[in-house]
Amino acid sequence: MAKIKAVLFDMDGVLIDARDWHYEALNEALEIFGLSISRYDHLHTFDGLPTREKLMRLSEQYYLPKELHEFINLVKQKNTRRKISEMCHPVFQHEYALSRLKADGLKIAVCSNSIRDTIITMMEYAALDSYIDNIVSNEDVTNAKPDPEMYKVAIASFNLSPCECIVVEDNINGIKAGIASGAYVIKVDNPTDVTYNLIQSKILEVESD
Repeated sequence: MAKIKAVLFDMDGVLIDARDWHYEALNEALEIFGLSISRYDHLHTFDGLPTREKLMRLSEQYYLPKELHEFINLVKQKNTRRKISEMCHPVFQHEYALSRLKADGLKIAVCSNSIRDTIITMMEYAALDSYIDNIVSNEDVTNAKPDPEMYKVAIASFNLSPCECIVVEDNINGIKAGIASGAYVIKVDNPTDVTYNLIQSKILEVESD
């Protein structure tokens, strides 16, 4: 019987309803050069990937010069910070969920394909930063999701085994990463699904097996 000791959250689409913010911020940067990512491609191909991977795919598909990647990424991050300041705010059910999990003695990590600065900023605006024990960004690993490295790094940082951890994810790349890490996985459709009761039910299910 496994004893759950940590919950590892994805950020965009799980703790923060920010998937469209990244999509819009990158498109605003790409439009400088007459490019954009369609809504269909965003939902079926690009969602959940780090910006550098999105730009590499655009270079392969549309011959976007790789020399422009750094500039586009800088503009995208500037756009993202603006959107965070305008749209990111505390959500009671998430504050309640993380506070209860901490009170239950669980470790909490955020594992996101975003850069570290974006994760920290969003967590601060969402008033969740005080509950988080560790952050793993795309800058902290060699391989971003769908590779499991990010979750393995977080699990190792707590000196735990995968069977002692639950991953909360919303998109296919993150779900693949969570499963491949060996942890238990909760799939949610959007941030409104993320509640203390949902996570506690999964913990009870795992611990009762």
